[in-house]
Amino acid sequence: MKKIQDHYFKEARKQGYVARSAFKLEEMDRKFRLLRRGQHVIDLGCAPGSWLQYAAKKVLPEGSLTGVDLKQVKIQFPESVRIFQSDISMLEESILASSRFDLVLSDMAPDTTGIPSVDSQRSYDLNSQALSFAQRHLKPGGTLVLKAFQGEPLNRLKSEIRLCFESLKLFKPKSSRSESVEIFVLGFGLLPQS
Repeated sequence: MKKIQDHYFKEARKQGYVARSAFKLEEMDRKFRLLRRGQHVIDLGCAPGSWLQYAAKKVLPEGSLTGVDLKQVKIQFPESVRIFQSDISMLEESILASSRFDLVLSDMAPDTTGIPSVDSQRSYDLNSQALSFAQRHLKPGGTLVLKAFQGEPLNRLKSEIRLCFESLKLFKPKSSRSESVEIFVLGFGLLPQS
């Protein structure tokens, strides 16, 4: 994997973020006002932890913050931040049974093959899991943020989100690399389950 030490990489180091991706969440938060003090937030695909770092500044100490990733998060957080090293499909429902979140963040991405159709399908599969998770654990009226890869499966994902949320927005942060096919899909106002 190539390491590009651009402005955002250097700024992340300067501000103490473990990765440049913190600025993607910061841009979305500035534009859409996603994070507020006292919210209950979960970050799916949270490693290495930069989104958790940014979110902690916004929601703690009154709120709660949970992270889930297959990979270990190596940086330290306050005890009030719960981190599970697990696949979201394998995460025991009992752990989160009583948890209802105001915001579900997902920066999950598949291991890429370099074949756009395969990579966008794998991204769609992960986002389908995150959408299903949100339908079970997001409060009515809550918000979902998904990282998706552009391609044909993105249209399916948008259609599925429109069925569950009052509105949908697409957003490409300036801090995303120009050559990146990632785009963020935001669902606002989870509709009550029928």
